[in-house]
Amino acid sequence: MAILLKRTREAASPEDGARVLVERRRPRGIAEESLQLSAWLPVLAPSEPLRRWFAARPLQWPIFRRRYLAELGGEEAADGLSELHAMAGSVKTLTLLVSAREQERSHAAILRDLLEGARKPPSTSGPARAAARGSVRAQRKR
Repeated sequence: MAILLKRTREAASPEDGARVLVERRRPRGIAEESLQLSAWLPVLAPSEPLRRWFAARPLQWPIFRRRYLAELGGEEAADGLSELHAMAGSVKTLTLLVSAREQERSHAAILRDLLEGARKPPSTSGPARAAARGSVRAQRKR
């Protein structure tokens, strides 16, 4: 499976496969039909405060990445992540559409890394999740 990143302003092509918009809002000035979306998952976009924070501090990529992954660990993003994982497993090519000019330093790149790494979404693993489930091992670490 190939996962591509593409700006919303770039024209759709047959090589795109399934096209998924991962922005909270539909891009301005672009007709919905021209996006040729297979899905729109706004819950996978960073929160507005985090997006503004990163826009003001573009050199803080590692901190943005960590904070965004923490947001993906929340309940709100769980359904969207599950849908994205299912879609990625059922298509030959998945294209994540993002408005950012620099796709490699966008939340779409982080989503691609999650999908390509075949790692579980943050909400399904980790010490916080284990503690919430009542894992004995997690309780010993307290």
